[in-house]
Amino acid sequence: MKRLIENFTLQLAEAITIGKKSKITFTKKTFNQVVVSGLGGSGIGGTIIQDYVFDKLSIPFVVNKNYFIPKSVTADTLFIACSYSGNTEETISAVKEAKKRKANIVCITSGGELANFATKNKLPLILVPGGNPPRASLGYSLVQILFVLNQAKLISTSFIKEIESSISLINKETKKIQTNAIKIANQINGKLIAIYTNVGHEGIAIRFRQQLNENSKQLAWTNVIPEMTHNEIIGWKKEHKELAILYCAAKSDYERNLRRMKVLKEVTKKYKATLIDIDIKGNSFFEQVFLFVHLTDWISVCLADLTNTDPVEVNVLDLLKSNMAKK
Repeated sequence: MKRLIENFTLQLAEAITIGKKSKITFTKKTFNQVVVSGLGGSGIGGTIIQDYVFDKLSIPFVVNKNYFIPKSVTADTLFIACSYSGNTEETISAVKEAKKRKANIVCITSGGELANFATKNKLPLILVPGGNPPRASLGYSLVQILFVLNQAKLISTSFIKEIESSISLINKETKKIQTNAIKIANQINGKLIAIYTNVGHEGIAIRFRQQLNENSKQLAWTNVIPEMTHNEIIGWKKEHKELAILYCAAKSDYERNLRRMKVLKEVTKKYKATLIDIDIKGNSFFEQVFLFVHLTDWISVCLADLTNTDPVEVNVLDLLKSNMAKK
């Protein structure tokens, strides 16, 4: 897993090359919505992009993590099916239903049943390199979704420069990132973990939680300001020495949300939890995304080291898939 994290910037660069080579022709000139269907490591790219397009698209952008699809999916919908392995049963079920509804489908995968379905039905297909855990292939799937949106004339190509800048920053800051990751991993070792962030960063906070779940075999939860300051904050009424709270924020976040976070810190500090600030650095959306993703990926494997945990092993998922495969 460490090797895959070390090669993250190479993956991003390769993903840009793949995206530039993909040529998709849409029969529709306009769409009434975008639906991205994917789960786990294959679906988190859509969740992150949902934050990106919040103030860019004039049509809904829906992330679907279900066997079924919204009733609103029609022939006017751009439907992106994303499964790294190509065999995610929920995504296969969803894309088949989208085909019945004559949606405009694009498939992103490394192969498997999804690639076969796309080929059989002559659907646009973007193939990415396979053989890695889906959670270590975020760069491939996320970047391809962006290129699909661009080719559908829904967003500009400005994201390319942002990603290229991210690559340069990560390469420049590699040692600092790893040193910071080791420090934070030591601080949260043996703790239950809560990740609090501001709206606009929910996707990367969820990604962080997922990496703690899968790489560190660690339970964690996330919540987002301002929503959590209307409910979860009220639950802070007793000591929680067992908790480590990771406050993740960027200086560019909306001032009133930063003020809410400041008050939240004052509340939680009284109850003996370990409080840790993680700065979301970067001058653009994708600089912030990829610097944060890279740092938190390192935190998850450093924590795995501290607990003598195999970050690659996912036996419980294998058990689940084996059980679900039974007739």
